[in-house]
Amino acid sequence: MTTTAVSRPLAAFTNEPVCAFSRPEEIQAARAALKKVRAEFGREYELWIAGGRHKTGDLLSSVNPARPSEIVGRHHRANAALAAKAIEDVHAYFPEWSRTPVETRVNLVVRAASIIRERKLEFDAWLVCEAGKTWPEADADVSEAIDFCEYYARQMQRFASPPQLVQMPGERDEMVYLPLGAGIIIPPWNFPLAIMTGMSAAALVTGNTIVIKPSSETPTIAQKLAEVLLEAGFPPRSFALCTGSGSIVGDLLVEHPKTRFISFTGSRDVGLRINELAAKPRKGQIWIKRVVAEMGGKDAIIIDREADLDAAVAGVVQSAYGYQGQKCSACSRAIVDQSVYDEFLQKLQAKVAALTVGPPEEPENYMGPVISAGAKKTILDYIETGKREGRLVAGGDAAPGDGYFVQPTVIADVDSKARIFQEEIFGPVLAVTKARDFDHALALANDSEYGLTGAVYTRNPEKIRRAKDEFFVGNLYINRKCTGAMVGAHPFGGFNMSGTDSKAGGPDYLLQFLQPKSIGEKI
Repeated sequence: MTTTAVSRPLAAFTNEPVCAFSRPEEIQAARAALKKVRAEFGREYELWIAGGRHKTGDLLSSVNPARPSEIVGRHHRANAALAAKAIEDVHAYFPEWSRTPVETRVNLVVRAASIIRERKLEFDAWLVCEAGKTWPEADADVSEAIDFCEYYARQMQRFASPPQLVQMPGERDEMVYLPLGAGIIIPPWNFPLAIMTGMSAAALVTGNTIVIKPSSETPTIAQKLAEVLLEAGFPPRSFALCTGSGSIVGDLLVEHPKTRFISFTGSRDVGLRINELAAKPRKGQIWIKRVVAEMGGKDAIIIDREADLDAAVAGVVQSAYGYQGQKCSACSRAIVDQSVYDEFLQKLQAKVAALTVGPPEEPENYMGPVISAGAKKTILDYIETGKREGRLVAGGDAAPGDGYFVQPTVIADVDSKARIFQEEIFGPVLAVTKARDFDHALALANDSEYGLTGAVYTRNPEKIRRAKDEFFVGNLYINRKCTGAMVGAHPFGGFNMSGTDSKAGGPDYLLQFLQPKSIGEKI
């Protein structure tokens, strides 16, 4: 039962250290891990459903976006019958898993973290190869996966022993937290280990069973997580791994009457569709499905006239071009006070010109490829639109190489009604807009249907206070970049079309996967 207290509290949470890959021995170890991972390229992976492996013969090939001729893995796609079997089986197993003592579930999640930690460089290498991440970006992803497991394990211990309620005379009054049921985990390709692990660990540690429906861009990494969960000791039927298309597998899982909740991270349009499909009750359904949706962003950094410009430029560059701008938290709008606009642009142009683009396994490259040929085409189309809507300052084209490489691009003098100011591009494209003053900068920053992350660079305490009150985003940063949320320190999630503001990595996140039950007993 979820009400069972954990007898041995875990030590205080600390974030997993990240590696910068700046020392020769670190680079050598990374290359050894890469060699080990490459030896598995082209392997065939089966579905994991109802505690066993399944083949369909309908194979999906995932490729290395830096070298698209390299096949990272071949994956059997689920059909409708297998998808239905997956959700029906985890639903059937839910009563048994939900009765597993909290301490057991906590220990399994901690064990999963330990296994990932032991194989950290291997997971880094898989992210380099299948997701196109540079080594530092990959290591941050893996570190966050470990953090999610460790943090949620400790949070579950807290929810297993809830605070005492007000006691009515002659009664024993309490509130306990129960798991929801069987749910669907739909992670994105851009943080294919961290976010998938976080959503899965949160659902499992709270006593739910899950079907993981991974992105078709990064299914190999999902297979590696499934291997970790089984090795850690999670029961074979507590989860399923169901690779397949959104239209065949995804919609069926969302709509199925046995589905109790959907945890999704991805684009605005897909998130809205999931929310719409989940809202309609199906025959035999006895609950309102809960949807946890973390969607897109059009994130802005305000550079005030009283800012440290060098620090602001560094923060904007890191936020806009880390992992090729393929983060929902990435800075895609720089809003700059007119009195420092030209100086900021000059410094920005020099920094962007120095960025290197190429195969991400080479430590000298700051940027790797975008995720796919389709993504590259979409980004380049937006760049052409941006050239008409503003002034090209840097980049503006594909970068050399066989992979899906795009130059880091800056487009200045962008109007707030321009498409590249309003629409999420999800690539290395930055729109720079001039603000008359701080009031105007705040208005421009809030002129968006999204509200995920944002940052303000200023030395003025009053402007900092105003930003805290008036900048409408779920994650606001002052005098630092707007990416790089740390588990435990920066609970993550946004407003409006950025999603349900679930605050992943925060003290309230597990409530998304629990339901409270109030009990009053006369004594």
